[in-house]
Amino acid sequence: MNQHRLNPNISIRLIEKKDNAAIADIIRLVMTEFKAVGRGYSITDSEIDDMYTAYAPERNAFYVVELKGRVLGCGGFGPLKGAEQDICELRKMYFKSELRGLGVGTKLLNLCLDEAAKAGFRYCYLETTDSMEQAQRLYGRHGFKYLEKPMGNTGHSSCGTWMAREL
Repeated sequence: MNQHRLNPNISIRLIEKKDNAAIADIIRLVMTEFKAVGRGYSITDSEIDDMYTAYAPERNAFYVVELKGRVLGCGGFGPLKGAEQDICELRKMYFKSELRGLGVGTKLLNLCLDEAAKAGFRYCYLETTDSMEQAQRLYGRHGFKYLEKPMGNTGHSSCGTWMAREL
């Protein structure tokens, strides 16, 4: 695996209430960039405007990525709705263009997978779009395998790519 040296000005931390507006903007910006808008995409999820509260329950975690104090990325995990209790879902991992290609995706993904395992999950599932090819390559490098059909009940019926891995 390629090792990326992270910029010392980049930090990853748990979401705080004050981050809600910046995170909502990032999710909407990136999803629009990749034409993942409308019904069946996470851009319409009710939690978008209050991610802090949505990820407060036990066995959930949501992180923000800052570059020089500016929130430019995010991602987290939580139980996969409609699935066994040992399956989590990687959720809403999005980066503004300034963060892409810097190794941040690897760092945040590893953090999420490690913390999900500590929370008692045995498997991690994710959904993405066909157009998010760079993200799919990242997931593949970290052991995610393509699935033929979706798992659980995320409500994201427009996502056409499903992947999972054991933790």
